[in-house]
Amino acid sequence: MAGAVDWDVARRVANRVAGREPFAESYHYDSLEPDFAVLTAQAEELVGAATGLRSLAGPARARVADRSMWVDANLASFQRLLRPLLQKMDPKVGGGAFGSVTRRISGAELGMLLGWMSTRVLGQYDLLVLDDEQVDEQDLVYYVGPNVLMMERRYAFPPKEFRLWLALHEVTHRAQFTGVPWLRPYFLSLVEELLASVDPDPQRLISALQDVLEKKRAGDDPLANGGVMGILATPEQKIALDKISGMMSLLEGHGDVTMDRAGHGHVPSAERFGRVLRQRRQETKGLMKLLQRLVGIEAKLQQYAQGEAFIAEVERAGGPALLNRAFEAPENLPTIAEIRNPSAWLARMSSPIVT
Repeated sequence: MAGAVDWDVARRVANRVAGREPFAESYHYDSLEPDFAVLTAQAEELVGAATGLRSLAGPARARVADRSMWVDANLASFQRLLRPLLQKMDPKVGGGAFGSVTRRISGAELGMLLGWMSTRVLGQYDLLVLDDEQVDEQDLVYYVGPNVLMMERRYAFPPKEFRLWLALHEVTHRAQFTGVPWLRPYFLSLVEELLASVDPDPQRLISALQDVLEKKRAGDDPLANGGVMGILATPEQKIALDKISGMMSLLEGHGDVTMDRAGHGHVPSAERFGRVLRQRRQETKGLMKLLQRLVGIEAKLQQYAQGEAFIAEVERAGGPALLNRAFEAPENLPTIAEIRNPSAWLARMSSPIVT
């Protein structure tokens, strides 16, 4: 697909930014694949016992990837997910020398983002590869091997414990999307609805940037709620964004809570792992800190804490049974406003089991 992004440029830039992987040559690397195959299966059993969620798609499949493989997997997902938006942008980009330069710039920007992320990510459940002809590349739980080894070496983490801990989080996300039948299609429909309504007109970007400057002068933080996407969104798009943000905050918080509960007695170092990773998230400074804010990664990191706080408040009110109501139907999912104000969701549910 030619489109508005030069995907080859994105791949080359991402691999250059990802840099050399010293731990990819470590003799410990060969232990990753057999370990994660066993630990992912163990994590699936523990998560199922802790949550009652059982995948309807069969056993989880682990894949140990280097940074380049992770970049390729995410580029494939982006190409499929963003196809409707990029097709709308094609006429705006045009052909000739100007169009070629624009596509290369877009590819370089995407490559820089993915390259940097490939040095940070430890695991990922990929639910976005949609093409039927690539069944073997779908529904995979990825672990970025060099980054896992780097963390184990840098912080002297016990490998088996740390790998099980990572598997618990990613397998929880898989259990959410494959154990709740409506969740995956609903999430994808929200994303598709959002992308289909995006206006690629450059004037829209200029107007949005002017709005940002005005809000900054007034003392507001326009990047706090979703980065550039939150700035560019129309009122209708903000509704979809709020639904997505609320849903992802619930799922991220549920992932962290489940990871702790399912791993109890199996991962003695869990508290230390969590503390180190939280500190690591806060280490980013300067240009990369700005980049996180622009693309919404900082807002995503807030989802972990907000989601956990929401779950704690709901379970104080009615226990796990009340929380499970959020997974019964799309209309029961909390919005981002309800995540930040759990009493609003509790009132909306009006459950007789609230105490």
